[in-house]
Amino acid sequence: MNLLLLHARYQFLETIRVPIAVIGTVGFPALFMLLFVVSNPAVGGQPAAATLAAGQMSLFAVISASMFNLGAGVAEDRAKPWHPHLRTLPVGPAAQLGGRLLNAQLLALISLLPVTLTAMLFTRAHASPGELAAALLALLLAGLPFAFPGLATGYSLPLKAVIPVVQLLLLPMAFAGGLFLPPMLFPEWLDAVSQALPTRAVRDLVVGALTDTAPGAIAPLVAAGWTLVLGALAVVAYRRDEGRRFR
Repeated sequence: MNLLLLHARYQFLETIRVPIAVIGTVGFPALFMLLFVVSNPAVGGQPAAATLAAGQMSLFAVISASMFNLGAGVAEDRAKPWHPHLRTLPVGPAAQLGGRLLNAQLLALISLLPVTLTAMLFTRAHASPGELAAALLALLLAGLPFAFPGLATGYSLPLKAVIPVVQLLLLPMAFAGGLFLPPMLFPEWLDAVSQALPTRAVRDLVVGALTDTAPGAIAPLVAAGWTLVLGALAVVAYRRDEGRRFR
């Protein structure tokens, strides 16, 4: 546990030494909130719609922080001579990967602050303390399935390829998962596709926690299934990279 916390600490220090990376990660979701929610009185001025939009943008912030931080961070470290040396030490991958995941969760928490402040100051979003606590827990759990594709791209691709690939994965999944537009506005075919996506599943769980409503039986099963699939993908990518670099 001490090594895991040590890795997380140095991962965090390394991240904040490049302030523009942190600003980009935490700033874009709040910018989207301003552009799509605050600027639209039909959403930002209505308590129910504003609360829903705030939950969806908060989830986008968590997913974005997880995928970009882990994908770019791993790819950048793989290009440095220090990283292969670390992987030869008799520590095992648990401390390094655990430290990376903890650092990503911390950045995800930080990314929630601008979105929350924007929602509080410029919209009529409303939630009780209990609903906020439940939504925060749901958001932290929701980030886990999306940490795995971040790790998989980082261990599979060079840094120059990781960022566009993550963008190509994240933005379509975010839209089709209902993070930019409520799924009740989707056409029937898109709603059917959406319900099979991990973004839609965790979106329903987060919105359910934020509004104190039941998310339905499908969302937890889809979220759990995608977590297993994406986790397996990350393990395969890690072992493939290890076999390629240390054979």
